[in-house]
Order: sequence, then structure tokens, then C-alpha cells
Amino acid sequence: MILEMKVPSPGESITTVEIAEWLVQDGDYVEKDQAIAEVDSDKATLELPAEASGTITLKAEEGDEVEVGQIVCLIDTSAEAPSGDTAKEEKKAEAPKPEPAKVETPKPAEPAKTYASGSASPAAKKILAEKGMSANEVKGTGKDGRVTKDDAVKAQPSMGTPSGGSRGSERKKLSMLRRKVAERLVSAKNETAMLTTFNEVDMSPIFALRKEYKETFKAKHGVSLGFMSFFTLAVVRALKLYPAVNSMIDGKEMISYDFCDISIAVSGPKGLMVPVIRNAENLSFRGVESEVKRLALRARDGQITVDEMTGGTFTISNGGVFGSMLSTPIINPPQSGILGMHNIVERPVAVDGQVVVRPIMYVALSYDHRIIDGKESVGFLVAVKEALENPTELLMDNNVKKALEL
Repeated sequence: MILEMKVPSPGESITTVEIAEWLVQDGDYVEKDQAIAEVDSDKATLELPAEASGTITLKAEEGDEVEVGQIVCLIDTSAEAPSGDTAKEEKKAEAPKPEPAKVETPKPAEPAKTYASGSASPAAKKILAEKGMSANEVKGTGKDGRVTKDDAVKAQPSMGTPSGGSRGSERKKLSMLRRKVAERLVSAKNETAMLTTFNEVDMSPIFALRKEYKETFKAKHGVSLGFMSFFTLAVVRALKLYPAVNSMIDGKEMISYDFCDISIAVSGPKGLMVPVIRNAENLSFRGVESEVKRLALRARDGQITVDEMTGGTFTISNGGVFGSMLSTPIINPPQSGILGMHNIVERPVAVDGQVVVRPIMYVALSYDHRIIDGKESVGFLVAVKEALENPTELLMDNNVKKALEL
């Protein structure tokens, strides 16, 4: 029996996928549920499992864009699995092929070199000196390779001419995911009135809390007490204070949400991915850290699904993990705002009239000015700053142990 394998639908809005890589070869015997291919959609890379055991015949090539429901391979389910002993006997029966005899091609004789080779005439030396060149940089056309005056006049000084190093290049097709990311970024720049506002956060209070409680927190909950839980809960608080930031434009209408689905930008093997923490307003510090860890691991292992990356209402991007000091993050459409976190650096700041050194992080909010005014954008970022600089009161209700569930 011949089974026709068709491309399954990765999600409601996806109509085409791309064969990123075949994990088997034409004519191979495959087992049921064995991963036979990786397919790229515009939102994620997914594995295609074999629907039955048998011999496979490929009907599409790597790089082909195929429609959902299209046949990409055939599986002959009547074929028997090859036995290990048979395969070994077949290999033994194969006679080694003699290698073709190597024929050495005689090298052309090099021209004889004399004392004049590469040397310059007095007139040529003067011209080359004015150009800042040496005779070794010029190929002489005179007798025995001597550099003549005419050679020196025609010689051009080197303008970064490559010598010795590799000059190779490689051209390969962008994956469907990367192409979609590129389209969305250009769309966000061209179709939104994007502005960015900045502020700085004194991270000393969070440093102190993490130093005191991180070991106990990890021992009890199995996850680290990181910065993402503080930032996520600070963003949730600010979104409640400024609901316009938790809104988006749909044609001539503005949609506002009473829930906070926070997208977190993470780097995966196939590029940037943005999984979503659902209903972050209902999560504790432990809940946020557990969800961040779960999503990050799934993105890293290529197991993230389309549903897990769809429907966020606001995005947090942490470029600080790569050493970024400051940036203007690009909105993740159709959302209207994105918060950029950056690296934490000890900087001198004025506190009560005194210069002190504190761990400072620059933060940036990019927003769509079509529905978010300057007052709301600045107020939102100030609210995030206030919560991060006073987490015990504003994020933990003055009860640290209860908030951390210790």
C-alpha cells in the first residue's frame, strides 16, 4: 500500500511552508513517527513525522515552498524493514573500486631570475618613491624583469588590494521564518508612527533582593530568581495604569485588552522567536520564572509551536544579555509597544547631593504614536522604573517572602 503524506497545517493563518531539510534520503526505510523533515513556516520550524513505516519516496526538494495539504512524499507500507545481517552481507559483497591512476602534468618552467629581476632603473626609482611604492610592488617589463620608467609611471599605489587572506563568499536562501521576520520588521517601520523614549533604572534594590533570596528561591522552586520576573510584573503594573499601551490598531478601530499576554524575545537556533507568557497578570514571581524557563528551552530545542508565539499584547526584549548598552527596539506588530532591557553597568549617579556608584540599566520604550501619546508613553516607562526601584512596596506588597512563596 502506498501512503501519501501531505503537509499538515501548523496553524490557522498559515497556508504554505518550506521544506527546510530532509532528514532522510529517497529510498530509505523509515519507522512510524520518525522525524523525516524539518519544515519552516512564517512563525516556526516544525518536524514532520512519518505517518507509517515503509520505504519513502520524496516528492519535494529542500527549499521548495509547498502548500498545506500538498503531497510531499510517498511511503510504501508493504516494504519490509532491512535486516542488519543482510545489510552487512551486501556491504561485504561490494568489490572495492580501483582508484584511477594519477597523471602528473609537468609544470611550466619558470623564467630564470637574475640580479636585474624586480630592480628598478634610477628614473623608475624616483617616480616610485614619489608614489610611496617599492619596486617589489610593480611587475617589470624590461629585460630580465627590470622595472622601467614606463612601468613606474603606469603603476598605481595599492588601495587595500587583498593579499594572502581568504576572499570566499557563500550565498544561501533565507528561511521562510527569517524572511517573515524581515517583512514584519520593515512593515513595523513603514506602517507605524514609531517613537522611542528612554529612562534609566537603579537596579540596587533588585540586586539586594536577589542576593538575599535567590538561593532559597531556587532550592524551593527549582528555577532562578532572575530579572525577567521583576520586569514582567513591573510591565503588568504599568499596563494597568496606562491601558492605551496594552492596545493595538485594527483598521479604523482601537482594540484594548484587559489581560496581559507578554511576548518575550528569545534567540533560537532558527533566529529570533517571541513566545508568549499568557495572562501574566495572574502569575507570581515563581510563575513568571517557570514560564520563561519553559518557553526559552522549547525555543532553544526547536520545539516551540505557532500557538505559543501568537497573540501577545506587549513585548519585552532583553538585549542586555548580549552586552547591548542602549537600543531602539522595533515594535512587534500588531502590538503598539515594546520594552527594551539593556546591560547593567556601574555608573556614577547623584543621590541626595552625593555622587555614588550604582548598577544602572538603561531602558527604552518604542511605541506607536498613532494611539499612544507622549504623556502615556513617558508615564508608562516611569511607572516601570518606579516599580523596579521600589519592588518591595510596588511589586511585593511589602511582604517579600509571601511574594516569593518562601
